[in-house]
Formats: sequence, structure tokens, C-alpha cells
Amino acid sequence: MFTVDKTIRVNTGDKPDLTGSDVWRGLVLKGENALPFVPIMETCDVIERGDDWLIREIRIAGNTMREKVTFHPEHTVAFERLDGIERGTILNEVLDEGELQLRFTFTLSREDMEDGSAEEQAYAASMEDTYLKAVQSTVDTIRRLISEGKLAAE
Repeated sequence: MFTVDKTIRVNTGDKPDLTGSDVWRGLVLKGENALPFVPIMETCDVIERGDDWLIREIRIAGNTMREKVTFHPEHTVAFERLDGIERGTILNEVLDEGELQLRFTFTLSREDMEDGSAEEQAYAASMEDTYLKAVQSTVDTIRRLISEGKLAAE
């Protein structure tokens, strides 16, 4: 199992500036359909839903997985990989302690790699850039949707 933790500042000069509520609404949209937010994702289909959660089927790099997405309003969206080659959790957290930030924590293991092995460590290192791009892509997509009037600003 490996963990990659990335935090970025949300407002770095690009307009419009985003609020915590903007980021939260964007994360909810991402939970529903991650395709505009995660460039490497090939499919994303909701197959079941409850009051504060949904289960979706996604495909990344030809690998199909099911995820349970749980919404903790205005703060965290948790993605739990239920099956597939990569298992574990991904957290998307809105942080606003004087400066608005978005934090992603990936805690995953691959069924085809031994936990803690050199192979898994090399895989985790190779994926860090992809994970950082996913964080930045999420903020960029939220900003674009607000600019286009597709995600109402508050």
C-alpha cells in the first residue's frame, strides 16, 4: 500500500477566484461524473445512490473498477475503490484555514504488486505527477465551469 498526499492553493491569480463552496460544488459534480475533471478516466457511470453517497463504475487505463463515493458536506469527498486492480481510498478535502486549498490523499494498493515492494514504490513514484495533475485539473475545471456559467457562483 502506498500513500500520496498533495495539497495546492486554489486561488493563485487565475480568475475567477473560487470560494470553498465553489470548490465543494465542483467536487460533488466530480463525484457524479469525473470525466471532465480527470483526464485519464475513460468512463464514469453511477450505478447506485443514497442520500450522501453513490456507487459508480469507472475505467482508467483499460481497468474497470467500482467506487463508493461518500459526501461529507462542504469538506470531504471520499472515493473508496471496491474492486478492480487498484484498491483503497482517495480523499478530496476542501481546506480553508486562512487560505483556500484543495488536498488529495491517495492511499492505494495494487493487487498485482506486493505491499511495500520496490515495484510498488516505483509505481507510486511514477504516479505522483499524474495525481498532482488530477488535483490541478479539478481546480481548473471548477474555475472553467463557473466562468462558463455551468456551475453557479455564490
